[in-house]
Amino acid sequence: MADHSGKSYQCCGKTQQRTEEDKDAAAKPMFANQHLHYKVVEGEVFVMPCNSLHGGMPWDELHVASPLKWFKAAKGKECGKEFVAEMEDSGAYSSLTGSYLTLQVISKTSLRCFQPSESSVTLPVDCGGKIRCPGRDCYNNTGVVWYKKNKAVSEQSRISCENEGLLHLCRVYELDTGVYYCDRQITDQGVMWTFRRAVNVTVIPHSSSSPVFKYPSANMIEEVEIGQPHTLECEVIFDVEGKNSRKVQWFMNFGGDIQNLTLLHMEQAQEKQVFPRVEVTQKSIIKEVTPQHLTHTYTCFASNAVRNNSVAIKLQKKMQVKWPSLVGYPFACFLLVAGLGIIVHVKWLELQLIFRSHFQFGKLDGEEKQFDIFVSYVWTVPSAEEANGLTLSSKPYTEAGGCKSNMKMQSSEAPIEMLLPQVLEDQWGYRVCLLERDILPGGAYTNDVVLTINSSRMLICVLSAKYFASSNAVFVLESGVKALLQKSAPKMLLIWTGGTSSSFIQPEPPLPKLVQRALKVLPSLQRSTDKSPTAIRSFWTSLQKAMPAHGARLASQEN
Repeated sequence: MADHSGKSYQCCGKTQQRTEEDKDAAAKPMFANQHLHYKVVEGEVFVMPCNSLHGGMPWDELHVASPLKWFKAAKGKECGKEFVAEMEDSGAYSSLTGSYLTLQVISKTSLRCFQPSESSVTLPVDCGGKIRCPGRDCYNNTGVVWYKKNKAVSEQSRISCENEGLLHLCRVYELDTGVYYCDRQITDQGVMWTFRRAVNVTVIPHSSSSPVFKYPSANMIEEVEIGQPHTLECEVIFDVEGKNSRKVQWFMNFGGDIQNLTLLHMEQAQEKQVFPRVEVTQKSIIKEVTPQHLTHTYTCFASNAVRNNSVAIKLQKKMQVKWPSLVGYPFACFLLVAGLGIIVHVKWLELQLIFRSHFQFGKLDGEEKQFDIFVSYVWTVPSAEEANGLTLSSKPYTEAGGCKSNMKMQSSEAPIEMLLPQVLEDQWGYRVCLLERDILPGGAYTNDVVLTINSSRMLICVLSAKYFASSNAVFVLESGVKALLQKSAPKMLLIWTGGTSSSFIQPEPPLPKLVQRALKVLPSLQRSTDKSPTAIRSFWTSLQKAMPAHGARLASQEN
């Protein structure tokens, strides 16, 4: 059938008439208007027109001649270059040739209908394919013109049909991959606009091979635990093809009968594109495995346009792993020895302090020293009212260490710093060293402390919040711990007072690491805040048991 120019062309076996109106519709947006108006949807691809700038010069020749641009303010967009339209791209553009273009980017929510699936299409190669103009069911599709880049599809050397927003490519080629544009002419407030929509076209080859199972393999046995959930997973590799032509499904064969198939409930299939192939993963979950599941066979079916394939597996109860005694016992012994070695390495300092504190002092009790007890404390000055009653009754304990039946303290409120030296010296007969009393002034404090500790059979530290806040007192404690780690070690005893304990909050500055670790393991007594006679008696009894024997000094006195 001839058109006005005397030419005719075939479309998919049918003769189509090209009228001058059709040619004008394709050419109008590109040649006639020097002030163009375009509407485009946000997020879709758009390309700035070119041919209208130079009177219809072919795009290939125009691109070689000069990279023409449209300018908005100081920014320019090159014609023929595709970009994703954003709201900020809206505005008026002009070219150096005197042409003008108004671009309006509209949001998706303002459209009468919007389907994201209409923005892309997949076509198989060497077959016919149809491309729908987005919104085809919501707009008047009379006069829709299709473009690829800036060239109308009807002007390309290929056989195609355009009918009310539908582009029919009679044969699809690999080069057809790209973005296609469909233009509608609409009038808005007396202005003629070109409403352009974009469709991404992907051309895929025909499938040439059957599905390939990546997992599981044929006649495979999967181990399961009775009473636990289990996931059946099938991974299949397909050639790239139409999505609707590939399918993966799980079936259960009761009692292993391949004729008695039941479709299992499956999750949404997961697809991963590894061009030119697609990996499809299909899962089916058994919520709780029962002994009956072990009698069935499970089959994964995979199909495409070429053929169907299947693979069957069975389930087996998982066997408990037991190590042979010849391997397990030595390995367990090795782990035990290694664990003990790590513990000893980490806790070596604490172990040394525990050993020297509890097992070494029987050898040192009889050793003659200048002092029996070195008492370290930070004195808290009592009020005048308290000081009036801070005296002791005569000898609350017998020399043999037992309690007198009428033992009684005249003041149970007396601070331990005052009571301790009096009890040790006046009642128990120990030679006590107090820094502020027995060390001559004018010497080096650090040397005096170290010499006094080495000259004493025992160091007692009365710990309190003020004690930890005193750098001199902490130095005495640290020096005692260092001496305890030496061969000629003095005995050490900590007395916690004022509600403090080994979990005492770190003061500022923090205590030395050596002191922090020693506080956890050194022998200690707690000075209870309970002032009852029973609690007081218990404290002094425990203290007397911790004291060293009078040793050599008492033996010499007896002789």
